[in-house]
Amino acid sequence: MKLIVGLGNPGGKYARHRHNVGFMAVDELARAWHFGPWRRKFQGEVAEGRIGGQRVLLLKPMTYMNESGRAVAEAVRFYRLAPEDVIVVHDELDLAPGRVRLKSGGGHAGHNGLRSIMAHIGANFHRLRIGIGHPGDKNRVQGHVLSDFSRAEQAWLEPLLAAIARHAPLLVEGRFSDFASKVTMDAPPPAADRQGS
Repeated sequence: MKLIVGLGNPGGKYARHRHNVGFMAVDELARAWHFGPWRRKFQGEVAEGRIGGQRVLLLKPMTYMNESGRAVAEAVRFYRLAPEDVIVVHDELDLAPGRVRLKSGGGHAGHNGLRSIMAHIGANFHRLRIGIGHPGDKNRVQGHVLSDFSRAEQAWLEPLLAAIARHAPLLVEGRFSDFASKVTMDAPPPAADRQGS
């Protein structure tokens, strides 16, 4: 079984924020793969289903970003999962908008959701990083992540989320480089950012 965790903040006012792209991605997975209904469990919302023949639990922590690890740890304990069975989907300031990267282990780079998860289950989980770009000034970071995707960003966001769902069997199989390549081919980042990281 795989646990795919989307990071975000609960509540309507946060729903379209860049910081909530993890919630958006798991919502699209649930829709595309016809998961069961969302229900409250593990201090979050969960949906169960199968992706490419593999049993998967989707989790959206409802603890707010800074305490995401509490919900993840409860699910990991309940299902006796290893950190390596966990894939966390989150926004990434240090990637150009629309880019995706997979990473296993490592630090949290100041991301409070990752910091909380690491405090509860260690660092050996996988991360699906979705680029939201950096505003260029560290004093503008909070406003950037806690504001809605712009109309222009919607043009790449929706195809990207659809591509992530379409190629999710590669993700749950651990074929991370194949997954990233297929997603990038199906939903290339905006032209201005393609030469970036």
